[in-house]
Amino acid sequence: MSATSLPGAPRATTRQAGIALAAAGLFALGMAYFAEFVLHMIPCPLCYIERWPYRIIVGLGLIAAFAPPKFARILLGLAVLTMLGDVAIAFVHVGAEQHWWKSPLPECNIAPPGFGAMPLRPSASCDDPVYLIQGLPISFATMDLIYALAVAAAIAAYLRASRWRA
Repeated sequence: MSATSLPGAPRATTRQAGIALAAAGLFALGMAYFAEFVLHMIPCPLCYIERWPYRIIVGLGLIAAFAPPKFARILLGLAVLTMLGDVAIAFVHVGAEQHWWKSPLPECNIAPPGFGAMPLRPSASCDDPVYLIQGLPISFATMDLIYALAVAAAIAAYLRASRWRA
């Protein structure tokens, strides 16, 4: 019995873990697209980059759900690394929002163009926090950092707990 499981509790299979991983990625992407297209919040260039790890874990999760268990565990391990990469990106984004440093993306650090050169897709500044819930001082980038860390921890805990099973 592992420290993370209760006696008699059902144990998740790699198929269930893969589906849960894909669902976690789809939830995050759904929230981002909802905020962008329904709430009309304009994402910055770093926000667009932060979406890529979620697209990757959706794919990894779906493949893991139908792969043999040993290969699925490898894919789930790659998903943990992918989400830790997103934690790093979100940390850089939070740092830019808090003015700890400038964004590493050059498009975040330039003055807005004049009316003659308007971009096809508007972009927000990377150092201007966007809040989903007004009055709650947790920016989208901070929520992403917390969520990505939670997803990485959950999959890592699953892999650790299932390591001893036959």
